Amino acid sequence: MAMPRLFTALEVPADIGAQLAILRGGLPGARWIDAENYHVTLRFLGDVDDRTANEAAHLLDGIAREPIQISIGELDAFGGDRPRSIIAKVKPNPDLLELQAEHERNMRRAGLAPESRKYTPHVTLARLRDVKPRDVADWLSTRGGAPRLDFEAKRFVLLSSRASSGGGPYVLEESFPLGVGEEDEDHHDEAHW
Repeated sequence: MAMPRLFTALEVPADIGAQLAILRGGLPGARWIDAENYHVTLRFLGDVDDRTANEAAHLLDGIAREPIQISIGELDAFGGDRPRSIIAKVKPNPDLLELQAEHERNMRRAGLAPESRKYTPHVTLARLRDVKPRDVADWLSTRGGAPRLDFEAKRFVLLSSRASSGGGPYVLEESFPLGVGEEDEDHHDEAHW
């Protein structure tokens, strides 16, 4: 059995996901992600062994931060001349960037290589394969400005994906509350590695 591919993320609440899901469709070659799998990735861990996964979870458990305000706005695409995905940008704010930087430091402490790409917070709406940049540009222009959607993230999660293509379904491995002194009833679930 393949090892799970792990990453940390903020979940997108169902009501916000439903509003983003309205944007689906109208772009041939797009594989639209189900609303329940929408998330804002914090740190990709990749395919790690049990020891590293457990060490990562232990380090994540030590993070104590307040809930974070998340603001989803403009639509965009990653990949330039070879578009790979349609995304909804998340406005970077100091709380989000500090949480992500803490995840980065902890994952290095767990023995993972540094993340090489600059952190660009976003929600992936679709994966693209063989889609022309012109078609992506036309799709984006017809969608106009996406509605600005705000929510408060009260926890971050460790998710796994067993599909190599990305896009879910994702399995919740563990959750970590944001907000000092608040206990989350499903916190400390035993990880299923």
